[in-house]
Amino acid sequence: MNVGTELVEIIDAELVEDGEPLAPGTPPGPYVDHNTVLRPGEEIPTAADGPRYTERDLYVSKETARALDEAGGNESGPRGSAMRRFREWCSTEGRVAVPCTTATYTEYGRHLMSQKLKVATIRNYMSLIRTSMPMGKQPDNSLYLQLLKDYRAKNKRASRKKQAFPITLPYLVPMMAAAEADNRPIGWRDAAMFAFGYRFLARRIEDADLDIEDLTVLDDRIVVWLLKDKTHQEEEQTLTLHDRPDLLLVARMRRWLVHLADQGITSGPLFRHLLKDGTVAATETRQKTATVRGDYLRGHTVNERVQLWFKNAGLVTDGRPVSAQGLRAGGATDLAEHGATDEELEEAGRWAKGSPIPRRVYVRPAQQKSHDPFAKIPMYGHSALGPEVKDSL
Repeated sequence: MNVGTELVEIIDAELVEDGEPLAPGTPPGPYVDHNTVLRPGEEIPTAADGPRYTERDLYVSKETARALDEAGGNESGPRGSAMRRFREWCSTEGRVAVPCTTATYTEYGRHLMSQKLKVATIRNYMSLIRTSMPMGKQPDNSLYLQLLKDYRAKNKRASRKKQAFPITLPYLVPMMAAAEADNRPIGWRDAAMFAFGYRFLARRIEDADLDIEDLTVLDDRIVVWLLKDKTHQEEEQTLTLHDRPDLLLVARMRRWLVHLADQGITSGPLFRHLLKDGTVAATETRQKTATVRGDYLRGHTVNERVQLWFKNAGLVTDGRPVSAQGLRAGGATDLAEHGATDEELEEAGRWAKGSPIPRRVYVRPAQQKSHDPFAKIPMYGHSALGPEVKDSL
């Protein structure tokens, strides 16, 4: 049949009601989707051309099922915290948490905004929740992002990110001395952890996740094998941390490792929970809240130890918060204030190549601290300003 200039082929078809099976002998329909690519002359495939699957093709083994359950149920760290809060909210609201709908996801985003949280915090929570959903069932985030854009415009202070107070060497050394003053194992652990965190420029969870086997301690340096970090998810790294006399990284780490070895611990988590008498606390002897990470320290615990020894050393800040992030910020700040380039900072802190963070957060403030363009302007009337006038101001 000709329609205009096109030849249209009429195919016999039989209308059926929804849910009604096709009559016996009806040929199977096309077996294509939006990814199908055919070459000239190829026939459109039908279901009859597809593979014939059996039960063996569809089932995984018990061992694989168990491994998938363990991998999917690993909600520790920031991801676990975000998902627990999300599950609790969904339970209260009578909504399904996993997999959640786009409406539920959008509503939770608005809920976080109603709490006047920082934009960066909301972004982080929502990203962790979205990536925690099963493969192929992640909610659409376009509506939530539209709300967030409006929230950001109406709450300018919510966009302000307060950087952690940088724990530079003038702060770090007194902290380690305070931790070691009583000559107790918990102080040895904390001093080693602080020296390592500063030199490693590590995020707190990267310190806490290390195993003893990841370290090779030499006389003048420590070599660290790192499977992955925030920036390098698929790339293992071998990093060399050179020691220095004011840090005593090697001596402090060896003392801590000897303490672990004396208790028969030569593998597994590097930084562990301790009892008051200095013995390593086994998982089953600690509170339930500490068993999520097993024998590994929680990131929150590292935070608390930094805050404790900062306070005990009699140190004060300029108003910025004290946290474990300050160890990373301290090392980066010291580097920036003593002439490290953007590239050197990127490498030391394992930031992505071309990341704006080293320059924006560390290099530029260091330059501004040491350089005042207004110093080029001659003093106006300075010689006529007597001491009595200065004293009255």
